[in-house]
Amino acid sequence: MKFKHVLVCMARKPNPMMPSCGGKGSDQIAMKFQEELMKRGLNNVLLSVTGCLGACELGPVVVVYPDGVWYGNVKPEDVEEIVEKHIVGGTPVERLKISHPIEQMA
Repeated sequence: MKFKHVLVCMARKPNPMMPSCGGKGSDQIAMKFQEELMKRGLNNVLLSVTGCLGACELGPVVVVYPDGVWYGNVKPEDVEEIVEKHIVGGTPVERLKISHPIEQMA
């Protein structure tokens, strides 16, 4: 399996009335990814937490590179499926895939 990089948005907006990944529990998602990757011994997968990725309304957001696949509304219980199907199996989880809002405006 080739190298993968998983990005989990952890941004919190200063205005509690605005949506944010960090405000929707992305810390739990990052922890679940770390647990799942360690449990499977996937040393070729780098996990990073990020600031805002610009898709706040669709969060929590996870991005898998180099595939360029964006996932939205991710919940901790989705992590195992993303790891199994996409990271290990190479097939993105279609039900969670999103387009970045900038792509939708093009």
